[in-house]
Order: sequence, then C-alpha cells, then structure tokens
Amino acid sequence: MDFTGKVVLITGASSGIGAATAQEFSKLGAQIVLVGRNVEKLQEVASKCLNPETHLQIKAEMTNESDVQRIIKETLEKFHKLDVLVNAAGIIENGTIENTSLEQFDRVMNTNIRSLYHLTMLAVPELKKTKGNIVNISSICGIRSFPNVLAYTTSKAAVDQFTRCVALELASAGVRCNSVCPGVIVTELHKRGGMDEEAYQKFLEHCKATHALGRAGEVTEVSGLICFLASDMASFITGVNMPVDGGRHAMCPR
Repeated sequence: MDFTGKVVLITGASSGIGAATAQEFSKLGAQIVLVGRNVEKLQEVASKCLNPETHLQIKAEMTNESDVQRIIKETLEKFHKLDVLVNAAGIIENGTIENTSLEQFDRVMNTNIRSLYHLTMLAVPELKKTKGNIVNISSICGIRSFPNVLAYTTSKAAVDQFTRCVALELASAGVRCNSVCPGVIVTELHKRGGMDEEAYQKFLEHCKATHALGRAGEVTEVSGLICFLASDMASFITGVNMPVDGGRHAMCPR
C-alpha cells in the first residue's frame, strides 16, 4: 500500500479511529488533511504523523454548512487535488423511541449522515478527476439491531445504504466507495455519549461475551482496513459494508 503523492482528507481526525487513520496514512506516504473541532488535539495528532509540517489542519464543525464548504476550499488551495475521502466524524447518544427527543435525533442524524452527505457531494468532482475513492466509517449498529441507541443505529444504517448507492453512481467514473463497520472499539466515543468510567469498564468487560474474539477492538485494527480499502490493493472492491468487529455481526443469542 503506497500513497506517495496522494492527498487524503479525514474528518474526525482529532481522536479515535480518525486519528489512528491519519497516522497510518502518513506512514504510507500520503499528505493528510486533518479535520476536527479541537485545535489542540488536531495539532497533537499531526505531530504524531510522519512529516507533520506537510499536512493541513482544519478546524471545522461538520454540521455547519459553510465550514464543510471551507474544508474542500482549503484542501484545494493547498494541495490542488483530492484522492481519498475518509468520513470518520460521528457521535453516539443513548435513547429509545420513547425517550429520544427530536432534538437528539436531529443532532445525531445531522452529524452522522447529513454532514457526510454534504462533504461527499462537494468532494465528488475532485475524486472523479483523480479516480479516487471514499471510505465511510459506519458501525456494526448499521448491520445489526440494538436497543437504546435508536438514532445512532438509524444513522449508521443510512451510512451503509448511502455507501452502496454512491458506489453504484460513481462506478462508471472509476470512483470507489466503501464503508467499514466497527464493533466496539476502545475510543472516547462512548464516554462522550454519556458513559462514566465505571459503566465503560463494565461495557468493555461485557464485550468478552458479545464479540466472538472475546474482546473489544483497537483503533489500529480499523485504520489498517481503511487504508487497505483506499489502496490499489482493493481496486475491485466497491459498495462494501465491511464488518471489523471481532465476529460480532455473525453472532446470535444462545
């Protein structure tokens, strides 16, 4: 996998899977556009990338339309092209059909699918020029059903359908589009969604039973797959919603 001379735009790059993906791509020679809300964390991630001075950091709120437009504008001003788009920004909130407010629903959907739709739409003309590709970060929650995360699971199912449809629409232009569907990965996502430390540790312990491999995953186990799907090694793969979940998608209660 060689991304020398390639420009890779990663949202949600200030933490978690997005941060690990930025570091992985930099090792493979790519020039990175790191997008996130926290400037200090973006700088920290950039410093861990190879050749940090060559990468671009953009502070942006993905639900702000002018910010999303600015991401593409600043990317092209610096690099004049775009080869890979990784849509990694996302949030999770707990709630059922009985207690998820419309405000919560809109917040999750706007972050996890509407902003992704907007940025991808703006990026497509550039990706067609380079015959580039898109990797969306979905979730096992887009494939399997779980209670008490209704808005989140709905948003991730939308990401997977979006991925398949875009793959078909752009195939004739030589642009591929895939998604990865992680199981539980050790990041700050769930804590930001409202779990305290004690609840989170119990959650990770429970993963020993809910994941066939007997544990939660690590961010590098997802970032490697993202780089593979974006590489020429995956040149005949498009429209895939690929689980990276320790076998959780294959499990049923017994």
